[in-house]
Amino acid sequence: MNSSYSTIPDQELLNRFYSDGDNRWLGILFQRYTLLLFGVCMKYLKNEEEAKDAVQQVFEKAIKELGKYKVDYFKSWLYMVAKNYCLMQLRDKGKLPKELSEQMLATPAEEANKTELLQKDELLEKLSIAVTELIPEQRTCIELFYLQKKSYTEIADDTGFTLMQVKSYIQNGKRNLKMILLKQQKHGR
Repeated sequence: MNSSYSTIPDQELLNRFYSDGDNRWLGILFQRYTLLLFGVCMKYLKNEEEAKDAVQQVFEKAIKELGKYKVDYFKSWLYMVAKNYCLMQLRDKGKLPKELSEQMLATPAEEANKTELLQKDELLEKLSIAVTELIPEQRTCIELFYLQKKSYTEIADDTGFTLMQVKSYIQNGKRNLKMILLKQQKHGR
């Protein structure tokens, strides 16, 4: 991502897209939230390949939808698009009863009040930024453990780290994330 664009707020990027129709603004937004979307898709689909495919499908759907109407809270909206897409996939595979899926396919306003949703959205955004500040080993272990729900042993097998290194990277990564978030809070970011 071009570093000069990394500080542009989501709403400004959306406004630029709406004014000139240039998909590069959406590309910047999508790049920001790829990790978040992958985590959402993994949560529901519990399969890495299906989750990767789902992220691509969600991006395609988002491009079409954003061309049709204006979105005010991009990250929350994108999260709901991903969640609904995953639930539909589960329903189509017979892994989710139809009644339950219709009950779960709710708009953000129906699911929670806007303030609570925006607070969660802000925290997720800060967390996704904080994760990028970790050293690569910690970031890898944190992502594998929390987003892909892999065990310490699976992470060690995937990365070549020893079990003790994996435990250390996760423990230190969590501590560092907490410190990064506190630092962000102090500086009002």
